[in-house]
Amino acid sequence: MPASPSVTRCLQPGTFDFTRVIRILILVICPAVFSYGAGIAPDLDVGYRQMYNLQFQAAHATFQDFEKQNPQDPLGPASDAAAYLFSEFDRLHILQTEFFSNDDKFVGMNKEVPDPKIKGQFEASLQRALKLADTRLAKSPNDSDAQFAAVLVHGLRSDYLGLIERNYLGSLSEVKAGRILADRLLSARPDYYDAYLAIGVENYLLGLKPAPLRWILRVTGAQTDKQMGIEKLRLTAEKGKYLLPFARMLLAVDALRQKNIAYAKEILNWLIGEFPNNHLYREELSKLK
Repeated sequence: MPASPSVTRCLQPGTFDFTRVIRILILVICPAVFSYGAGIAPDLDVGYRQMYNLQFQAAHATFQDFEKQNPQDPLGPASDAAAYLFSEFDRLHILQTEFFSNDDKFVGMNKEVPDPKIKGQFEASLQRALKLADTRLAKSPNDSDAQFAAVLVHGLRSDYLGLIERNYLGSLSEVKAGRILADRLLSARPDYYDAYLAIGVENYLLGLKPAPLRWILRVTGAQTDKQMGIEKLRLTAEKGKYLLPFARMLLAVDALRQKNIAYAKEILNWLIGEFPNNHLYREELSKLK
C-alpha cells in the first residue's frame, strides 16, 4: 500500500524525528555488517574483520575470492556490498560520534554526496546477491540461507538510503520489505535467530514514535510494537550467529535511553573486548564514566 502524503511529510527530519532513528542506526551499523559466531565461512569471517578494521581493499579481495569459489552463494556479493557501504560511511565521516548525541547538528548537515562509482558497485553487488538468492529460492523455496541473504540485501539498501541519501521514505520501505521476508523465513525456521533482528529493528525504532504517527505507520503496513521489538532483539542478542553484535548494540542504545547505564556499560565492554579496533565503542563508553 503506497504511503500517503501525510506519511511522507512525517518522515522528514523535522517532523518525524527520524534523526533519532538514524542516530541509532549509525551506532549499530558497524556490528550489523560484521557477521559473528561459529559456523560462518572462514573466508567471510576474514573479510568482515578486514572491513571492520577499515581495510576495505583487502576485504573486497577476500569477499570477491569467496564469491569466485562459491558462485552460487548470495552471501558473497551481499558481504561485498556491506564493504562498499562501510567504506562510504568512513569516507563521509558518517560514523563520527558527534552524530549520536546531537540531533540538531544532524538535521543541519548538508545531504551527503555519494561516490557514484562506489554506489554503482554497491548496487551491482546487491543485485547479484538478490539474483542468486532468487535462483536458489526458485529451486528450493524454503532455503533459509537464501531467504536470509535477501533480508540482508534489504537491510543494507535501507542503510544506504537512510544514512547517505537521506531518503527516509525509501529506507522505511526497505525496512518493511526485510521484515516481511524475515517473517516468512521464521514461520518455517523459528530457530534462525538472526532473522528476528529484522522484525525487532522495525518494531523498536518505529515504536519510539508518538501514538498518532504509529497509527499512520500501521495503516501503511509497518509494525510499531516497541516491546515486541525488544523481545525479538534479545533473541538475536542471545542466540544469533551473524548479527548477534548488531542486536546487542541496539540493546545498549535502549539501555541508555532507559538510563540503565550499568547495562549499557556491560554491553559496550563486551563489544570492545570482541572488537578492540573499533574506536566508536570506546568513545561511547568514555562518555559514561
